[in-house]
Amino acid sequence: MREKIDALKQNLALTIVGKNDAIRLILVALLSGGHALLEDVPGVGKTLLAKSLARSIDGKFQRLQCTPDLLPTDITGTNIWNPKSGEFNFLHGPVFANVLLADEINRATPRTQSALLEVMEEHQVTVDGVSRAVSQPFFVIATQNPVEYQGTFPLPEAQMDRFMISLSLGYPSAAEELQMLQNLQGEFNVNNLQPCITPEEVQELRRICAQVKVETILQQYILDLVRTTRYDEEITLGISPRGTVALQKATQALAFLCDRDHAIPDDVKYLAPYVLCHRLIPNNGRSTRSVMERLLRSVPIP
Repeated sequence: MREKIDALKQNLALTIVGKNDAIRLILVALLSGGHALLEDVPGVGKTLLAKSLARSIDGKFQRLQCTPDLLPTDITGTNIWNPKSGEFNFLHGPVFANVLLADEINRATPRTQSALLEVMEEHQVTVDGVSRAVSQPFFVIATQNPVEYQGTFPLPEAQMDRFMISLSLGYPSAAEELQMLQNLQGEFNVNNLQPCITPEEVQELRRICAQVKVETILQQYILDLVRTTRYDEEITLGISPRGTVALQKATQALAFLCDRDHAIPDDVKYLAPYVLCHRLIPNNGRSTRSVMERLLRSVPIP
């Protein structure tokens, strides 16, 4: 399994040049059973990352381009009347995949955004009173442009809370961008990536990550950090219990990726901005990142 994890990292590094931290965070979200939100400007490789991940785990990839006229049934699927059989047949939507890319998710209307709530949390969709399970593993990578807000619908708190991790790829350095140009001269293509792990093995890795030891004293540190957000005078909305669970699961996955069978405080400190910031609502226009950095400095480390 360790060799396959290394091969998976190498596969993603071939397409996403110089973004080792982003690759690690995406794998943390995947192995902890969560989902990832990429908030970045267009053209930095978000779609390429999602396609490369699906190809590397030999999973089914679906891309959903969110627009204001997108309907919930365009996501979940719908029942279609079949005149030959005289009955309704279910037409599966794009959520029936292993890796779903919801591109520019904040361009979909709130009604359509809500169609993802059930499937992201319970890994099933309910259409006309019938629930259908989606493929496993099921991993959503959603993107949104943090600069362009015209014609967008901000994600509600309940939707943001469904994402395990929020991150930004950022612009590449000069050397990384040069490497990208040099790669284009060859015959490399994301479709040429060789799968290095199966969906079943991803499920097994998730079970292994869940067994990583988190000492009680470290769990208390997570609780202290989360509960502080609920009473801080600079924060309007603090972290929910779902965020508490997400931070522990992410910590276990990061410890596993670092080849450890136990979590340490540095894992929590590293992940806290990515797991918690998008769940916070600071007041008076304060930056969530600056508020989180202050809390990390103020909460005692075990």
